[in-house]
Amino acid sequence: MTDKTIKPTSAFWIISVVALIWNIMGVIAYLGQAYMTEEVLKALPEGEQAYHNNAPAWVTAVFAIAVFAGVFGSIGLLMRKKWATMLFIVSLIAVIAQLIYNVFIQKFVVLSGEKMIWPIVVLVIAILLVFLSRKAAKEGWIY
Repeated sequence: MTDKTIKPTSAFWIISVVALIWNIMGVIAYLGQAYMTEEVLKALPEGEQAYHNNAPAWVTAVFAIAVFAGVFGSIGLLMRKKWATMLFIVSLIAVIAQLIYNVFIQKFVVLSGEKMIWPIVVLVIAILLVFLSRKAAKEGWIY
């Protein structure tokens, strides 16, 4: 039996579509932040304004890398391509870099309690997508 005859499960397809939607939402969030108008910026709390005005370029870059690698990785899953795994790994590394900056380096916005939920959710999903793509490769669902 060749790799192309091994059919992925329904769960694989559902998770892949949800992953694509999730990562598209990430791209929308990135674009909203990258192209934020002065009016929108001034409407934010002072700490968030300071965050956006002082974030290093590499933080913006890793945000872009995380979400775009995630989108292309999700497309790769839907196309049943093994390179999806590499893109999810790149996305995970970028998520970790951004998380390190947001939690340990920046001092403008205090991340505690409810504000830590989303960064943790993003990290967990990035990890799960790496595991899903590796499992898909092992099962022969992607090639």
